[in-house]
Amino acid sequence: MENTLTCPLLVVEDNDTDFEIIQRLIKDAILHEPIYRCTDGDDVLDFMYHEGAYQKSKQAPRPAVILLDLNLPGTDGRQVLEQLKQDIQLQQIPVVIFTTSNSPQDIEFCYHHGANGYLVKPLGLGKLRLTIQAFVDYWLLANISPSVYQ
Repeated sequence: MENTLTCPLLVVEDNDTDFEIIQRLIKDAILHEPIYRCTDGDDVLDFMYHEGAYQKSKQAPRPAVILLDLNLPGTDGRQVLEQLKQDIQLQQIPVVIFTTSNSPQDIEFCYHHGANGYLVKPLGLGKLRLTIQAFVDYWLLANISPSVYQ
């Protein structure tokens, strides 16, 4: 089976190094990867609502899945998750949390507010590669997102 992603992925990550590693690992796992990046919560909301820099732009397609860091500058990932999952137009987009926090309170909060998955960023490139591969295998290759049909 050819590994191709046909729907966009939105990665919300404020750390440049983390994003570059995530992007490289995703590119290693699939051949075609429309990957978009937002660096803070306000940027995500502008992207999703086509506001700010994304007004009148085709640079903000509806993502098939959102990989969301929790600890972001400005509007944090928890607030982004809440807003997206309260919006009838956006709530079906899968949101997978990808964070350093393994706090039971954060995990509970995220699932309570509609997160579709919760991944803790592991230490070490080998473990990170396995985590990203599992994410890609399920969320980008096996899973059929409702956004595919919208």
